[in-house]
Amino acid sequence: MGDYVRITKSDDRIAVCFDNEHDKPFAVGEKMCAINEDAYMNGYNWDAFFNYYLARNLPDLLEGLESDPEAGSYVAFYDLSEENEKKAERFGDIIRSLIENEEELYRIVRECGSEIEWD
Repeated sequence: MGDYVRITKSDDRIAVCFDNEHDKPFAVGEKMCAINEDAYMNGYNWDAFFNYYLARNLPDLLEGLESDPEAGSYVAFYDLSEENEKKAERFGDIIRSLIENEEELYRIVRECGSEIEWD
């Protein structure tokens, strides 16, 4: 479960890597798009979704967060520190939880989709 999210470290950064073209997140993304056609869940729209979700639910995880979305992936970076390692682990857990409990994603897209700055 959740092998579509990896946490990696380099000398100065920690990264949360989300493979949104993996089978489970891809299927969830297709359902999100069926609910709201603007929610075409490539890496850029996952970036828009996570920015919206974190701002409303866990704004502390946005502190120091940089993202690098692409069509088939989403990567979030933090500077390497003990505190940021904990943030990265929490963010990875949140992504896994949202994908595994996808009804919450569908609810957000249905109820709040017009508030999200889709790509």
